[in-house]
Amino acid sequence: MAKRTPLYDKHVELGGKIVEFAGYDLPVQYSGVIAEHNAVRDAVGLFDVSHMGELLVMGDRAEEALNAILTNDIRGMYDGQVRYSLLPNERGGAVDDVLIYREAWDKFWIVVNGANVEKDAEWVSTHLSEYVHFENLSDAIAQIAVQGPKAQALIEKLVDSNSVPMKNYSFKTNVKVGDVCTYLSRTGYTGEDGFEVYCRAEDAIKLYDTLMQAGDTLGVLPCGLGARDTLRLEASMPLYGHELGDDIPVNEVGLGFAIKMSKDNFIGKEALENHTAEYVRLGAKVVGKGIVREHCDVYVGDEKVGHSTSGTHCPTLGYPVCMLRIKKEFKDATLFADVRGRRIQLEVVPMPFYKRNK
Repeated sequence: MAKRTPLYDKHVELGGKIVEFAGYDLPVQYSGVIAEHNAVRDAVGLFDVSHMGELLVMGDRAEEALNAILTNDIRGMYDGQVRYSLLPNERGGAVDDVLIYREAWDKFWIVVNGANVEKDAEWVSTHLSEYVHFENLSDAIAQIAVQGPKAQALIEKLVDSNSVPMKNYSFKTNVKVGDVCTYLSRTGYTGEDGFEVYCRAEDAIKLYDTLMQAGDTLGVLPCGLGARDTLRLEASMPLYGHELGDDIPVNEVGLGFAIKMSKDNFIGKEALENHTAEYVRLGAKVVGKGIVREHCDVYVGDEKVGHSTSGTHCPTLGYPVCMLRIKKEFKDATLFADVRGRRIQLEVVPMPFYKRNK
């Protein structure tokens, strides 16, 4: 039986179409995927992302212990900084991709994907040093994403300007949003400016209502999983289980900025040192008619050279795009995707497909 986030009743009240995702009953849409997508691109949208997991790591050696299980280097982070990393396995694949929050020199948070919470908690707890304290607080914490060019205007209606994190990938603790105490993070998964707001699970409905009311004059819309996926695809952001996975070497997905091979050691480093990347992640647009979704085989002539990992029609761009996992030697070739027996030509294009004008 699927779990429910603290905002489940609110989704039903607002007319959300509920589907099961990552083991939770979550809204796929309310007013429609395109309307919700456009709200985030043009104004502001609210997402329930309480299915995401929050793992706490504390202790004098917390930084050292975490650094040994991450591809990125978290040494030297400042209090209130967020850093993206991969959580690698011994083969160099990804257990998950995560955000690391440094609250203090001896207190870190790991935010993990909803579908992987239990797996990640087990992995982290068994691979951390015995000298640190670990706790899975996912069920006690709710998270609401406030995304779009008017996200800051919405937040500033409720929060003193000194309490708003101004740098991307930074956060502030104990921020009152209305009457709710939160952690306010300038992060997101849409390609737009925005925030992710963490609170106690029991405060989630109050926080959501406060944000919706404050955004009423700004064009705020409640948004579901459908828009979240089209937005992240336009921004070329990887999704675990699609672009990332346990058996996909992390040095084949174009995330080199988050893999610091100069570190003395981390889980999976030796495997990556001995692995020559065979595949690359490419972005492509469809030439002509058709939509290439995930799991479509990709060909050069009669030779299968890879497959699509994500794809759909993109409302902002006005045409379909997809991300591909392709053998390196064919990255400059003319590619065709097989969609239910029909070959559709692809044009390789730079990623991200969409980038916000600052």
